[in-house]
Amino acid sequence: MGVNLGFSQGQVVQELYYDDDVDQELRTRIETLTGAELVDYDYGDMVDGVVLWWRADDAEEEDLVDVLVDAAANLDDAGGIIWVLSPKAGRAQSVHAGDIEESAKTAGLKATSATAVGADWAGMRLVASPRK
Repeated sequence: MGVNLGFSQGQVVQELYYDDDVDQELRTRIETLTGAELVDYDYGDMVDGVVLWWRADDAEEEDLVDVLVDAAANLDDAGGIIWVLSPKAGRAQSVHAGDIEESAKTAGLKATSATAVGADWAGMRLVASPRK
């Protein structure tokens, strides 16, 4: 799928909640767009964007609002993009889009679009306001 994720050459993208079920083709596409490997949770600097793989099981153990607040804190001062990726509706471990939107709003983020990002994954694009 050729969805424009909004990332560009030279950007640093952090990946959270990686597991064996993620879409490897999508990961490769992001790395090709940015020209760099995705960084993980332990990355110690600001990032331009975040890809968060989120499943129903994750929601049982963690609060998405807290995860989004932490992810937004890692974004560059100019703001940035957070993609919350969840299994498509009707698939095991899917998360209702309304739940993601509500969590985003509570975390101070704005949902700007939702789309299929791969054969099994749907994505919701969130933006953070630039810091003053």
